[in-house]
Amino acid sequence: MSHPTIAISGINAVDNPGPGTGIARSLREDEALDMQIVGLAYDAMEPGLYMDWLFDRRYIMPYPSSEPEVLIERLEKIQERVGLDCVIPNFDVELPLYIHCAQELASRGIRTYLPTKAQFALRNKARLAETATSFGMQTPRTATVTSVVELQTAIAELGLPLMVKGTYCKAYHVWTQAEAIQRFHQLAAEWGYPIIVQQVVKGIELNLVGVGDGNGGDLGMVAIKKMTVTELGKIWSGVTIHHEGLFQAAKAFLAHTHWKGAFELECIATTDGTVYLIEINPRFPAWTYFATAVGINLPSRMVRAALGLPLPPLQPYKAGKLLVRYTYEMVTDAAPFQTLVTSGER
Repeated sequence: MSHPTIAISGINAVDNPGPGTGIARSLREDEALDMQIVGLAYDAMEPGLYMDWLFDRRYIMPYPSSEPEVLIERLEKIQERVGLDCVIPNFDVELPLYIHCAQELASRGIRTYLPTKAQFALRNKARLAETATSFGMQTPRTATVTSVVELQTAIAELGLPLMVKGTYCKAYHVWTQAEAIQRFHQLAAEWGYPIIVQQVVKGIELNLVGVGDGNGGDLGMVAIKKMTVTELGKIWSGVTIHHEGLFQAAKAFLAHTHWKGAFELECIATTDGTVYLIEINPRFPAWTYFATAVGINLPSRMVRAALGLPLPPLQPYKAGKLLVRYTYEMVTDAAPFQTLVTSGER
């Protein structure tokens, strides 16, 4: 297949960035495929909508709370206009909808590369301890709460400080009960219940990004150590590493779940060598381009697998490569914004 058209969501390159712009940047580097890249956004102010060097076309999408028929109709219209061979959704909250629609989309020639509904359920933060145990990993002590009373009970059992996490997104390190209650209400208002409360484990923060092939293997993996992070725990600088314990954990995860699609393991390695699993993210992380820059172009490999195209041989990547994130400003006319608001595309 020459010149395939790939649609990517999560192009909100803000202070808590989505993965979409890094994925688009990675796909641009697969010159052999010469892809047309479509950006999908939920708001006309998402920065990716104005990155003309990354996206050929951009569309405003219906919110993922919409009915499946609404999503399918929108993607069909995009397909009619510019062609559409594959879509890569990148928000946890939209993945259940895309998983539900995957077969229907495939019947229309729109491929995805996603976990099954059962696989997706395994990474639920409320089930993480059970899932981790099933493939031989440990997690910090965790409680799920739906009220302030349950939160206070969890604090008494787990102690302070704690991590307070939303169901889909965001996590805060809290030091006092008052701060925990504040974050509880904030996350509940934004993401609903339950709220996850997790013991803080001290150690080195490690992350691994990969793509599962659906048969217990992988299309490639890259591990990093976080050096500095934002308030929300998002990486600001990091370095590539080769950590045998982390790779073994990832391989055990894939062998046990037969995960299909992108994933990220967030872990903490303690001084005694124990690797604790903190989260399983069911999609590419915002730092995905880091893997591409060190030679493992995971978005390209996933698209090739989704479209049934040959995969180039994997080459080992070097440890010690440094990522430093920075902010950047774009200046453009107001006309593109007005076009997006009035027509929903540009």
